[in-house]
Amino acid sequence: MSQKLCSVICARFAPRSLASRVLTRLHSNTPSSDALAAPRVIFSGIQPTGVPHLGNYLGAMQQWVKLQNDASSNTSLIYSVVDLHAITVHQNPDALRTSKKEMLAALLAVGLDPQKCTIFFQSDVPAHSELMWILSCSASMGYLSRMTQWKSKLDLDENANPLDPSSKTKLKLGLFSYPVLQAADILIHKATHVPVGHDQSQHLEFARECAAGFNHLAGSKVLVQPETLLSLAKRVMALDRPTHKMSKSAPNPKSRILLTDSSSAISKKLRVALTDSIEGVTYDPSARPGVSNLIEIAFNLDSSNHGAADPAEYAKEFEGLSLKALKDKVAEVVDGHLAPIRARFEEIVGGDGKILEEAAQIGAEKARKSAESTMKEVRHAVGF
Repeated sequence: MSQKLCSVICARFAPRSLASRVLTRLHSNTPSSDALAAPRVIFSGIQPTGVPHLGNYLGAMQQWVKLQNDASSNTSLIYSVVDLHAITVHQNPDALRTSKKEMLAALLAVGLDPQKCTIFFQSDVPAHSELMWILSCSASMGYLSRMTQWKSKLDLDENANPLDPSSKTKLKLGLFSYPVLQAADILIHKATHVPVGHDQSQHLEFARECAAGFNHLAGSKVLVQPETLLSLAKRVMALDRPTHKMSKSAPNPKSRILLTDSSSAISKKLRVALTDSIEGVTYDPSARPGVSNLIEIAFNLDSSNHGAADPAEYAKEFEGLSLKALKDKVAEVVDGHLAPIRARFEEIVGGDGKILEEAAQIGAEKARKSAESTMKEVRHAVGF
């Protein structure tokens, strides 16, 4: 069977190009037999932001499902709802609990199966925090100070120093040490592959450094240094500002399409999506970002793609249409794709809660087992 790789950061893939790129990267110098191929452990995480939007779906979730359905028998898939990361900024407790449930329900609704992969809440596996502390004891403050995550979150200059007065008044330890927890998430399960976008490559390199540093101190290869594979995909852009990525934190709710949006909501949001005053439909991301964004969304959700190999070729299907007609066509494609996901989501959250409870329990048990296996070696190496 095929082995594919999935993305965690909001990025967009054309399905066929994803398969060819991933298979090239994963199967180079690898025997064709599953029995001979080296075991793969692929880890990805997603923030509990509630109901996901199209950017989350096309960038990560859709690929997680494809990976699950096509993975070979020696590939382990581990997906985490990273709620510990979420509290680096203040969260309303009730809202966070709701968001966690909605994210888990969405993961199940898009097709992830707890029997085929591991899906769990990060906070349900205490070993993540335990390993973080152990790694923190040897993590470099200098290295962490150069990380971009805390600077971007606090809107600080890229050259900001954590000891600067302007930084110290805003910076919390949890946000500053975020990359250490992220490294622990990956290393605790001995992930061999973690696909990321360009904006997250720095964090994966830090995880590799943590693993190498710990192994050096331990005198043995306890932790696995994961392979970093950069995503070649583009981001899904906001409907109201097509030069910015689609985001749940954007103030305008019409900037994004949620997986649970009704048919009428999808049509209304696309009807007011920002395009341009140029006549006709053409694919030109630089000159026509709004129109191109709509074409790409439809291309990635249209199961047939009308035989098109890429969005530019797919755009020919809309030649001669007005922009209003284009939006109507895109709305039809989006709703057609999301309708079964929406129905499944409503079924899951509208029940007695047993589906979510059982899925979370199964995932937590599997994740704890995976983490404990690593922690036994780590504790021994440390002297515990």
